[in-house]
Amino acid sequence: MRRRDMLKTSGGAAVAAMASGLPALTGCAERLPAPSPRDKRQLVLDLLGASQAPRYIPAGFFIHFGEENHVGQPAIDKHAEYFRYTGMDFVKIQYEAGFPLHPEIERPEDWAGLPMHGKDFYAEQVGVVEGLVKALKRDALVIVTLYSPFMLACGSIGAERVVEHMEADPEAVRKGMDVITESLLGFVGECVRVGVDGFYASTQGGEAGRFTRPESFKESVMPSDLRVQNEINDSCIFNILHVCDYHLPYDDLSPFLDYPGDVVNSSLHVGDETMTPQAASELFGRPFMGGLERKGIIVNGSEEEIRHEVQDVLAHAADRQILGADCTLPADVAWENIRTAIQAAHDFQRSQV
Repeated sequence: MRRRDMLKTSGGAAVAAMASGLPALTGCAERLPAPSPRDKRQLVLDLLGASQAPRYIPAGFFIHFGEENHVGQPAIDKHAEYFRYTGMDFVKIQYEAGFPLHPEIERPEDWAGLPMHGKDFYAEQVGVVEGLVKALKRDALVIVTLYSPFMLACGSIGAERVVEHMEADPEAVRKGMDVITESLLGFVGECVRVGVDGFYASTQGGEAGRFTRPESFKESVMPSDLRVQNEINDSCIFNILHVCDYHLPYDDLSPFLDYPGDVVNSSLHVGDETMTPQAASELFGRPFMGGLERKGIIVNGSEEEIRHEVQDVLAHAADRQILGADCTLPADVAWENIRTAIQAAHDFQRSQV
């Protein structure tokens, strides 16, 4: 049995463990007490095996904190403060390690010399993960932002240059992408070692207009995506696939339908069409997370407007849904607005009881 299957089975046995008084294994590496009837960990995990629409709709929104809260105890404290203040149903840790700049990569053949960045490079970020696992894992699932190898390459070398090189000589670029992928898998392994429950796995590269050759995505981006995502799928109990439209929109989501991920988070706008959350969930065959626009009402609306927007979105909710946004919210959004949206999701579900 794969580690993930064992963990899933153990997580699903939590109710039985309650009867015996024994702890239930509900994370990657730690035995925890059996959940209470309203425990956030089990409420979110219940989405994955629900045969009917759960009465409780979880919610979660993300922001980047200031640079002074990127590492060390300040980062741990700020994440914990945000989780508790907003009332969200799981802990999502921002990835702030970046990736070193490599301006020396000027030609496709230069990718062969890309250096490996090992565990020492990720040590501060892993320290934040470990601190939050210790502080909050008993209260909720803890997941970590995971940018794809393609996204890290774009941040390190420049998006235009990466695309240019991938289209000119995909074989040469693959040598460097393999190095980035191995480096990222080292980070994944360290996060699993300290007990994280899963990852918010972000992917880009399949957007409309990103490549002039449509096959470039499948040749140069998808292989590294799947190496990383299959690893987290095998290792952890709760992963969110994030199809990121932060830079460019999509006119086709079909390349991502077979990607791993227990939940999918994406924009509802695809080409000229706008899907409902239920349609998105059916398209991917799994629970959907989203519904609100990251720069919409949740940022600039009144309390009444936010609650009305949430109610309208959830009137078309997927059978299994987490209320969220299509991507990270602006850093200056009022925390009060986020708390209002999350409470509205919880209230909406309670009103159906």
